[in-house]
Amino acid sequence: MSMKKRWLLASRPKTLPAAISPVLVGWAVALSVQHARTGSLAGFPLLPALLTLLIAVLIQIVANLVNDVSDYEKGADAGERLGPLRVTQAGLITPRQMWVAALLLLAVAAAAGVYLVFVAGWPVLLIGAACMAGAVFYSVGRYSFSATGLGDLFATLFFGFGAVCGTVYVLTGTAPLLAWASALPVGLLVTAILVVNNIRDEENDRKAGRRNIPVRFGRKAGEIEYTCLLAAAYLLSVGVAAAAGSGWVLLVWLSLPSAIKLRRNLIAEPVGPRFNQFLAQTARITLIYSLLLCAGILLGIWF
Repeated sequence: MSMKKRWLLASRPKTLPAAISPVLVGWAVALSVQHARTGSLAGFPLLPALLTLLIAVLIQIVANLVNDVSDYEKGADAGERLGPLRVTQAGLITPRQMWVAALLLLAVAAAAGVYLVFVAGWPVLLIGAACMAGAVFYSVGRYSFSATGLGDLFATLFFGFGAVCGTVYVLTGTAPLLAWASALPVGLLVTAILVVNNIRDEENDRKAGRRNIPVRFGRKAGEIEYTCLLAAAYLLSVGVAAAAGSGWVLLVWLSLPSAIKLRRNLIAEPVGPRFNQFLAQTARITLIYSLLLCAGILLGIWF
């Protein structure tokens, strides 16, 4: 395996929609705010917008690298794991290389963040620092988010409110109701990606001493959590439509049949390698939902 392919595997590209989706929604909300202020979409701050996306993707990759190497160093990655190959455990990349890469990516994200601080002010520093710390401490330490069962809450807060509202604040200097309303369903869908991971890895997580919902209450509880997250995301779109003042937001319901089919397949399937496909499909549903949400917000501006 080439070194390029090893690093691509380590970055877990199938999880990147979790980082991309909330930023895209933040862009759409920011465009709505700008149009309300000026009556035009001209002059949208393109460079800061692109930097918010870059930072989000880099932080997600950092979280993936740190999770890989941290679990290896804790002995949490058993040889019988069902998830994708872990590069540190497999000896494809050394722990030192993983930590160095994570620190370099954090440095790049921080450098981009410094520019955004000059653009939007000191609150951006707090948001960025919290997100970077979250990416590391999701996996690192005895009381990491993943170990204490706080991973689901972390995903909703950081990928929902942090990413969506943070993006809108950077681009507009404000975080209106529409930003908060849009953030919650997106954050819940990202959390659903994590729940698939938790159901798949229940046995290994139990051996590693983690305390997420499937470990504490069994697979059925994880399935119920997954169902509730999907259902809440679609029901909350009604509130987003009200905040946007446009029924176009309900375009997100076009993705509901795919979500229902995915949920049915997940419940019917014994825990096994196919859960890797369910994880990728949940990430794809998250991205499609977010793109439809963006389209709905923008169509609400034009019509």
